[in-house]
Amino acid sequence: MRFASWSVATRLFVLQFVAILALTGLGVVIVWADARREAEDDAALRSLAVAETIAHDPFVVEQLETADPSSTLQPYAIVISDSTDVDFITIMDTDRVRITHRNPEEIGRLFQGNIDTALGGSTFTETYTGTLGPSVRAVAPIWDDGEVVALVSAGVTVSNAHVATGSRIALILWSALGALLIGGAGAWALSRYLRRVTDNRGPEDLARMFAYYEGVLRSIDEGLVLVDPKGRIVLANVIAGEYLGLPPFDPRAAPVPVKDLAAPEILREVMLRGDAVVDEIVVTERHVLVVNSEAVVTRGPGQDAPRSAGTVVTLRDHSRIEELSGELETSQTLAAALRSQAHEFANRLHTIIALIELGRPEEAMRLASSTLDVSQELADRLVRAIEDPVLVALLLGKSAQADEMDVRFELHLPERVPASATARDLITIVGNLIDNALDAARTTPAPAVRVLVEELDGEMLIEVSDSGDGPDPEFLGRIFDFGVSGKPGKGRGVGLALVRQAVRRSGGSIEVDGSAFTVCLPLRASDAEHAGAARDGEASDGR
Repeated sequence: MRFASWSVATRLFVLQFVAILALTGLGVVIVWADARREAEDDAALRSLAVAETIAHDPFVVEQLETADPSSTLQPYAIVISDSTDVDFITIMDTDRVRITHRNPEEIGRLFQGNIDTALGGSTFTETYTGTLGPSVRAVAPIWDDGEVVALVSAGVTVSNAHVATGSRIALILWSALGALLIGGAGAWALSRYLRRVTDNRGPEDLARMFAYYEGVLRSIDEGLVLVDPKGRIVLANVIAGEYLGLPPFDPRAAPVPVKDLAAPEILREVMLRGDAVVDEIVVTERHVLVVNSEAVVTRGPGQDAPRSAGTVVTLRDHSRIEELSGELETSQTLAAALRSQAHEFANRLHTIIALIELGRPEEAMRLASSTLDVSQELADRLVRAIEDPVLVALLLGKSAQADEMDVRFELHLPERVPASATARDLITIVGNLIDNALDAARTTPAPAVRVLVEELDGEMLIEVSDSGDGPDPEFLGRIFDFGVSGKPGKGRGVGLALVRQAVRRSGGSIEVDGSAFTVCLPLRASDAEHAGAARDGEASDGR
């Protein structure tokens, strides 16, 4: 099996097992070498003690003076070597001729090894290969009347010295085997855990999946948030960060608790729910969000019941859809008004033709000019004051809609409407306020809607009022909340929420006084200077 195809768990298990095996083998070698050194040191000390003891034994000196010292010293050496656990005791004269030896056949032959130091009167130890093989030996001088008369060598063969470490090495090997088994079991348990959490994938697969998922998170056009079982945000893409006011996501940073978000409480509640949420609308200061959430459960090997892994929350911005719906509704209103006016103008045209046929051209002219003047005057006022054609169409459509609903529509505009917000926000604000005013006014005895636009103290003031009594005091404190409306029916409580959102987005404010809704929007810098210059010009003309 190729290494590249191994999973993270398998690689980690093999790496840990090999590391444990290598460390165990290294430990055994080190301990064995240390034990061997200690055994050789012990053999050297034992040999040195035996050699010095024999060298100072008067019996040995006495027997060296006899005609046949081997006859008495050979049995003596054998007894001493057996009782002191040394392998050989060799007594020799100063010419290296052996007097005693473990192998009687070697008696009378020359001793193999270094004796110069001993001949000089000093005792020493060495490792040397002699007739019995490699051995650790000590050589000591035998003194008589102040001079060296003979030498004694006691030693332990290396093989026998290593035998002393056999039990210790066995203990070490058993300990190493136990460490290997325990380490292997730990590595296996860890690899099994990693196999479960990584779904037995290799690091290349995980890196590729991470790159794919990161690309998906960056490419999708909606916010994605992952909330862990403790209610903390562990992942959020860029769009979700914009909606929730989060900094750019950093996987190394501490998770952000959902309860600490600077977001509406209803949004925090939705994100912390354990059950599924489908297309729930939440209005924030800048967005109308469609929230969906789904609980994530995992079932690992050996688990009887699924375990919660958190929640996936998606956030879609519904503001643009609502704005497009409002623009579409405005266009439909204008189209309906134009159809109504076309029908009315067709009736008036027939009337004018009939008056001409009856020989009354003056009355026909007055009827045609009056109708044309009223419509043209309103259109000219709007075109002169407002540069945005969409807003002009909106006001024309609302005027026609009011006329069709038999509601008096009063429009008060300055010579020029200064720019204070985007056309999108102005349509949202003006369109929804006029729609609410028309709905409220049509139920009154003298239905009327008044729209006032003026520039005041560096702000643009928009006031929309109607002939009604205004919002019900019961809903006044929550009138701008999403889904709150004093009118019956589904789908209510959206318009004013969008108005408040557009006003906040533009940096303005809105107040309610009876049936009058007053919006104050800050002017753009260039328009504020233009408005100030216009006021200065009017003042100088007055002087």
